[in-house]
Amino acid sequence: MLRHLLLASSVLLASAPAAAQPSAEANTRDAIRRIEALNPQTRAVIAVEPTALDEARALDRNRRPRGPLFGMPILVKDNIETKGGLPTTAGSLALKDNVTGRDAPLVARLRAAGAVIVGKTNLSEWANFRDGDSISGWSAVGGQTRNAHALDRNACGSSTGSGVAVAAGMAPAAIGTETNGSVVCPAAVSGIVGFKPTVGLVSRTYVIPISHSQDTPGPMTRTVREAAMVLTAMAGTDPLDSATKEADTRKSNYAAALSDNSLRGKRIGVMRFATGFGTDTALEQALQTLRAEGAILVDIDKFEGRGQIGAESYKVLLSEFKADLNAYLATTPPTVRTRTLADLIAFNNANAATEMPLFGQDIFEGSEKTKGLDDPEYKKARETSFRMAGPEGIDKLLKTHNVVALVGPTMPAAWLIDSVHGDQISGGGAGSLAAVAGYPHLTVPMGEVRGLPVGLSFMGPKWSDALILSLGYDFEQASQKRIEPRLMRSIEEREDVVKAFTPALPQAGSSK
Repeated sequence: MLRHLLLASSVLLASAPAAAQPSAEANTRDAIRRIEALNPQTRAVIAVEPTALDEARALDRNRRPRGPLFGMPILVKDNIETKGGLPTTAGSLALKDNVTGRDAPLVARLRAAGAVIVGKTNLSEWANFRDGDSISGWSAVGGQTRNAHALDRNACGSSTGSGVAVAAGMAPAAIGTETNGSVVCPAAVSGIVGFKPTVGLVSRTYVIPISHSQDTPGPMTRTVREAAMVLTAMAGTDPLDSATKEADTRKSNYAAALSDNSLRGKRIGVMRFATGFGTDTALEQALQTLRAEGAILVDIDKFEGRGQIGAESYKVLLSEFKADLNAYLATTPPTVRTRTLADLIAFNNANAATEMPLFGQDIFEGSEKTKGLDDPEYKKARETSFRMAGPEGIDKLLKTHNVVALVGPTMPAAWLIDSVHGDQISGGGAGSLAAVAGYPHLTVPMGEVRGLPVGLSFMGPKWSDALILSLGYDFEQASQKRIEPRLMRSIEEREDVVKAFTPALPQAGSSK
């Protein structure tokens, strides 16, 4: 039976002097205490790992040599396998018995660096790829994740639990996964740092898939330095994931490469074609900071074809989901009875009261109808979407405007959780370009809208991960825009909003 507990941890800078570092056990106990205190309100964590304290004690007994993440509690999205006692469910009851005994290679690398895996975070079920009317952050296993800044607000899919847990201080770092926005969106609306690396820098083996073309895990942290540290530990070649064949030669010590002078003299493209949705004031303040740090800003007013990229990419995801998920399910233990996507559709229909109380599975059904990876329509869609987002998208924008990176608002501020209409997103940035192309994308807090955080995106070409992180680090150090969550029931409880909602003159029925 899954234990729906909490996870949390004090921020541990693993680069601090050894004498100043608390013990791994103390860090882990603190994380668990904060989960227990905060998770009932946020539902950010599906379960605490029962072996976490034992793992921490073992680290303390063997303090030499220490890894760069020594004693850091880390949460892992529940579509990433860990070898402890917890199942990997993707939020679905169909996988409640999916205890594989395997560490995903990225998890093994984190452990080797000294991190403690404290538990699994909630997510949008099946990484938000089940139905077009879904509510981001809802899963049958974990319930509805709630934004730590205002509990009636959405935390954005699909790495919702990872974003909320880090924002609330349950852990200094969590691992999310992204196919199209699912690291950067929850990071932005939770007011933290999220980094989607170049596809192929981090292994996807034993991560429940959507798309081998676009999927990648990524770190979600409170600071860019912590993201760089975690990425350095995670990155590397995996023989079981052919996309990572260049990772060992491409990776570097991303934390060591950070500089608070990296913006000086850099030409940065401002994606004016992907702005608005209530973020303009915060964006202009962020651009002032970039200029003050010495960046040369170049406005980019137009980019054609974003709608076509999205339509072609969706065809790719439908085809790859069926093929990739069926391949994954074939590796799960015999206790998992759903061995194909068709089995999952049947399971959901048979268990509709628990699996589909709010929305259906039209994406599942559309994916099941696809014709496989040899289908010419699929191949054309992949070629078209990648070309338009990569070589004719980000690459062309960089070359045409002679800039090294692109910036723009990541997402609008968090929208209300809506069980009637599903997600009601009022716009979005250009992050899908980086997602479809497989290029790096970093979001850093850039300010707030009525107390709700919004993020600034940095994007660049393939394998520019170190540059993008360093540019974002310089901005972060200069701006210091991260805000602490207040766990308010509603943003309408803010004093300025309450005052604005109160009439200035006596109303009908008033005794005054």
